[in-house]
This record gives sequence, structure tokens and C-alpha cells, in this order.
Amino acid sequence: MAAAAAAAAAAAPGALGILQGRRARLVAACCARLSPGWRLSGSWTVPRVDPATWARGWTPAAGGAAWRRGYSSEVKTEDELRVRYLEEENRGIVVLGINRAYAKNSLSTNLIKMLSKAVDALKSDKKVRTIIVRSEVPGIFCAGADLKERVKMNSSEVGPFVSKIRAVINEIANLPVPTIAAIDGLALGGGLELALACDIRVAASSAKMGLVETKLAIIPGGGGTQRLPRAIGMSLAKELIFSARVLDGQAAKAVGLISHVLEQNQEGDAAYRKALDLAREFLPQGPVAMRVAKLAINQGMEVDLVTGLAIEEACYAQTIPTKDRLEGLLAFKEKRTPRYKGE
Repeated sequence: MAAAAAAAAAAAPGALGILQGRRARLVAACCARLSPGWRLSGSWTVPRVDPATWARGWTPAAGGAAWRRGYSSEVKTEDELRVRYLEEENRGIVVLGINRAYAKNSLSTNLIKMLSKAVDALKSDKKVRTIIVRSEVPGIFCAGADLKERVKMNSSEVGPFVSKIRAVINEIANLPVPTIAAIDGLALGGGLELALACDIRVAASSAKMGLVETKLAIIPGGGGTQRLPRAIGMSLAKELIFSARVLDGQAAKAVGLISHVLEQNQEGDAAYRKALDLAREFLPQGPVAMRVAKLAINQGMEVDLVTGLAIEEACYAQTIPTKDRLEGLLAFKEKRTPRYKGE
């Protein structure tokens, strides 16, 4: 289909032919990201890393039994990042928990390496259905870049370090499964940029969020100047960045920065609990459909409507030959819950 569109575009004269050619190439590129076997190509394909290689006897953080139930004897990279594969009714949900209490979960060189390693393992793991990004530290989501580490860098080191932060945040944005940021505390600068890279954001009403870089005579460098306008509109995004204003959960919900706002609970994990509820809603759906739906939405939002509809058509076509689609029809006919395998 994409090849035929490209051939037709080549024959079209003038500016229209150029536009159609670009559109066809974009649709073809979108299709190319979904190769046989549903392994996503390009930046989304990496060798699978066995989570068992991370197992080092992690002990769950303190909290209510209601949310601890269902954790496996889990895995982690290092203490600064805890990677948990949930089990039982939560199987398929993975939680990335930031754990740098002494530095307000700020983004250090080591934490960025850990995040990159975790994302590399997750993005090719077909058993992963939804990823939640949260904090293991009460009252803090992520305070942004580690400024104590930054002040020790010379000017030539700052640019490459910010590029690494941007690259990891982009990797999170490009994960092929739904991602949810659970903001139960402070999310400033790079911390909010990390949350903006997630598909869905939920926050406690007491949380504080803002891109505050202009206070330090710099600008957001982890995608904030691009993702915030796409989330809340250009004019308001400019206002927030120019003023370095910090919003609480209610104000963030009012401007569309987050999808849900919750009153904080005694355990300090209200946003995480909501994120877990949302992730559970996603679990029963067809895995291939979820992946291509995300791809269609993300790619389509960057182009005109006609091209976006062509991308949707190309993505829909990827679901037609799947076993899951046939299983869904059979389950509907037999009035039972479908048993999807991601095939």
C-alpha cells in the first residue's frame, strides 16, 4: 500500500506531487516500524535482557499491604532505580521507581545510565503491557537535573550530559506500550520533562510541577519546550516557561497538564494507586492493538489530518492478520473474555 502511494506521488506533478510523496514516505516509514513478529524496528528494537540478571534481593519499600500484594521477588538495576515486574492480577505492569532520597530524585549521570539500561530491556519485552514511572521517595517525584553534580562540570561537559538526559527521555516517550507518570510530589525541570514523555500523567493535589529552568538562566533541555506546548497549547506553555511558575495538582489538571488529580493519602502514594488502576484497565486489551494505536496517535499528531488518516490506515492493516484479532471475534461470538497472546 505504501509503495503504491509512493509511485502515485512520483507521477503527480508540481507541489502536489511533492506533498504526496512526502506523505507516502512518512506512511511507509510508519509501516516499517512494525516488522513481522511485531518486533518494533529502529530505536525500538534491542536484544532482550533477561530481568533475572538484575535480581539482587530487593525488599519492597514501606507501604500498605494493598499495594505491595502482587509484587514478585523483584529486580532492580541499582538502588537509585527500582524496576519491578508486578504479578498476579497485575502481571504485565512494570514499575520504574526512582529512589535517590538524599538528592530529591535528581537526574544524575548514574541515574540516567540506569534509566537507559531499564528502558533498553523493557522496550523489546513483549510481556510488558504498561509501564508506570513513579518515585519511591515520599513527597518527591523528581527535582530535575542534579545541580550539585552539574556545578562540578566544565562547560564542555554540560552539553553532552544534557543530550544524554534528552535521549533517555526520548527513549521513554518512544516506548511501544502505554506509559503513566505517577506524580506524588515535586516534579520540576527535568522531572516534569520526564513526566511529559509519558502518555498519561496523574498527580496528587499536593504535587508541585513546573519548568523552572529560566530561573537559572537556561531553558528546558529535556524536551520541555516541545512537549509542554503539545500538551497544553503554545501560549500557556510560553507563559509557564517564561515565568518559571510552579503549579499544584489542581492547577495542573485545570490546564490539561495531567489527566487525573487525587487527594493525597496517608501513605503518600495516591497518584501511584490511580496509575495502577489505569494500568489494570489497559491489561485486558489486545497487546498488538495497543502498540499500533500508540504509534498511530503519536505519528498522526505530528502531521496533517490526511497524512494522519493514512498512517491510521497503515497501522490498522497491521492488526488484520493477527491471531489476537481472530481471538477477539471468537470470544465475542462465544460471549467470553478473550485470551490475547500478542500475536
